[in-house]
Amino acid sequence: MDLDFELIADTRCSIGESPVYDERADVLWFVDITGKKILRLDPATDELDTFAFDLEVASLGLAASGKLVVALRDRVVLFDPETARETPVAHVEADRPETRLNDGKVGPDGAFWVGSMDDRADKEPVGALYRVSADGNVERKMEGLIVSNGLAWTADGEVMFHADSRGPWVDRWAFDKATGAISDRRRFAEPQEEGRPDGGACDVKGFYWSAGVSAGRLNRFGADGKRTETHPLPIPGPTAPCFGGPDFRTIYLTSLREGRSPEALKKAPSSGSLYAAQSEVAGFPAWRFLDI
Repeated sequence: MDLDFELIADTRCSIGESPVYDERADVLWFVDITGKKILRLDPATDELDTFAFDLEVASLGLAASGKLVVALRDRVVLFDPETARETPVAHVEADRPETRLNDGKVGPDGAFWVGSMDDRADKEPVGALYRVSADGNVERKMEGLIVSNGLAWTADGEVMFHADSRGPWVDRWAFDKATGAISDRRRFAEPQEEGRPDGGACDVKGFYWSAGVSAGRLNRFGADGKRTETHPLPIPGPTAPCFGGPDFRTIYLTSLREGRSPEALKKAPSSGSLYAAQSEVAGFPAWRFLDI
């Protein structure tokens, strides 16, 4: 299919990430990690709201209560956009200043899944993947990661995808949506020239979409892990796709500015902004954190 990505919000985030579409309110949420803020876009009016935080905002998800579940640098909180109140859920790696939380999503089990990464320039495999439930229970599900990323589930909730951007690899797991148990780990893809795998999303047909952050591409992989499509983008550093809109046929795509050279920014001055394209295949609504 042909995807024509257009600029829809010239936010120029340092590290735009974690787009999530809220079908109840018809708005798109996303974050600027090192800009320490959450952004909310109303696509119908182009109204953009921002919410500032004291720590890096790594990722977010929708909660059943209407709040957001948010991964800050070393903790997970519930955030109420109406009151700007933060309610602690759990600390994660708060005793490890060399790491920070990164990509996170609510899974089909109603828990928030979030990974960590080495935040130093010379990165080592010291990150992990966690499952955080609304009662504050934290389970470490995987270790030995450099940059945990790419979380996504198929529409039936029975397959989980997870990536290490510096592996670079994407793995496929069997997922128990009743308990959050993962099993039968298999190497799904090892992207190279199509770009290191950053954020990911699944469409209703079970294909996995991955932002090729180092190649300026959005890649689509079939169930066998073979790349079926690759789409060049107007910005060199795409970070995460998500499906949204009334029919979930809009692909929203965040991007980054941080680390780009002056020459690269001159060629793509809107790096770090939000883009969107219409898709022939649909996505599906995000799961919600079971806080009620």
